[in-house]
Amino acid sequence: MAYEIPVTQARAELAELINRVVYGGERVTVTRHGKPLVALVSAADLERLDALDAQERERAADQVISSVSSLGAAPSAPDGRRRFGLTAEHHRPGPGR
Repeated sequence: MAYEIPVTQARAELAELINRVVYGGERVTVTRHGKPLVALVSAADLERLDALDAQERERAADQVISSVSSLGAAPSAPDGRRRFGLTAEHHRPGPGR
């Protein structure tokens, strides 16, 4: 259950708000001029939020890697090696290599 409280009132009732969060399982949103400012959540809720955030970052990184991997190698110009003075060429590993 969420509970909203103005910042001025939250200052005066901080100990009670902490008890509501820890023992009552509530989430408290502290507001200023009616707009959410901060939230008080239990340490367990914070750990869950951090785990979700880490999973989301990992998914985003996987998507970037997948996108880059799907691009493949760009074909080089027929005279590119001669023109740029390249002396080596990369070949993908395959059968017999």
